[in-house]
Amino acid sequence: MDDEALSNENNAPVSINRDILPELLGYQLRRATTRVYGSFGDHLRGFGLTQGHFGVLVLIGANPGLPQTALAKAVGSNRSLMVRTIDRLEAADLVRREASPNDRRSHAIVITEAGRAMIDRLKTDVRRHEDRVAGVLNAEEFDSLLSLLAKLNAS
Repeated sequence: MDDEALSNENNAPVSINRDILPELLGYQLRRATTRVYGSFGDHLRGFGLTQGHFGVLVLIGANPGLPQTALAKAVGSNRSLMVRTIDRLEAADLVRREASPNDRRSHAIVITEAGRAMIDRLKTDVRRHEDRVAGVLNAEEFDSLLSLLAKLNAS
C-alpha cells in the first residue's frame, strides 16, 4: 500500500494510507493530470484561455478550414460546447469562421494572424512547462509514457 506523509494546516505530519488507489490507473492519471494542468492553467489564464482553448487553437492552426463539427469530434466535445468555444476565440480575434466551400450549412474555422502568434508563443511555453513537469523522467521513459497513453487512448 502507498503511505504518504503529508502535513495538516499546522504543518504537523499526517500519514495517509491510500489503500487501493495507487494501483488504479484512473487515480494515477488524475493525479498526473492535476499536476500537469495546474501551473500551465494559471499561465493560460493570463491570456484569457483555458487548456481546452489551447488545444482547439493548435488543431485549428494545424488544420486550416476544419469544419466546426470535425473540430468538436477531434477534441471529444459536443457541438454546442464547440460553438461557445469558437465564439469565445472569435471574440478574442484568434479565429474566424468562413463559409465552408463544401457545405453551405457548416463553417470552416481558420486561425487569424493574432491566433497564429498566440499559438507560436504558447507552444514554446507549453514545451518549457512540460520539460519542468516531466523532468523526473529521462527521454526514454517520457517517450514510453506518451506511447502507452496514446495506445490507451486509441482503444
